[in-house]
Amino acid sequence: MNRQTILIVEDEAHIAEVLVAYCQNNGYDVHHLSTGNGVIDYIKSNRVDLMLLDLMLPDVNGFDICKQLRVFSSLPVIMVTAKSEEIDKLFGLEFGADDYICKPFSPREVIARIKAVLRRFDNNSADKANEKVIKQSGFEMNCEKYQVSFKKHLLDLTPIEFKIVELFLNNVERVFSRDEIMNKVYLDTIDVSDRNIDTHIKNIRKKIHQYSSDSNPISSVYGVGYKCEK
Repeated sequence: MNRQTILIVEDEAHIAEVLVAYCQNNGYDVHHLSTGNGVIDYIKSNRVDLMLLDLMLPDVNGFDICKQLRVFSSLPVIMVTAKSEEIDKLFGLEFGADDYICKPFSPREVIARIKAVLRRFDNNSADKANEKVIKQSGFEMNCEKYQVSFKKHLLDLTPIEFKIVELFLNNVERVFSRDEIMNKVYLDTIDVSDRNIDTHIKNIRKKIHQYSSDSNPISSVYGVGYKCEK
């Protein structure tokens, strides 16, 4: 069985050394980068199964790297950072991080998070192995390329918006409550509320209406939540 590869992007040498050692001791291959420059090029040219990404790098910050990554890849990302404020956590998840760990941290906790995210990612990949492209309700979604279009127009969705549309397209006509949507698309819902979901739905509709003002494939079900029409 091939060993999985962890890419560690961390500029603090002592933290990087600890993370590298723990990952290697737990059976992972590891590559370390100390700056943000070159991260995207490395991922495009090499096999990486998960990235541990420091938020506060000396050149390109972790948010920008995540945004660039999500244009072409669903690679699992765990952000490692000293910024613990609620807004930073929400931004990290919104820009496509799959988990978020604050410094100081236990290396054992990091390994546990890595295993949990990889397990979740592997399960999702297995479920979608025969459904990489979804065509439904005017949408065409390529899960592998992380792209979705509506009536042939490419939509510029955030990672969370992408996950919401994917959820609906895989469950057409099923009504989801806001709580169900939160639990499906967020790894950690502690700092997420109903209003976040309403805002995401509003933004998705706005992006659809740029190209088709009379279309409303995601409809509201009064007192319950939302569903995708056929």
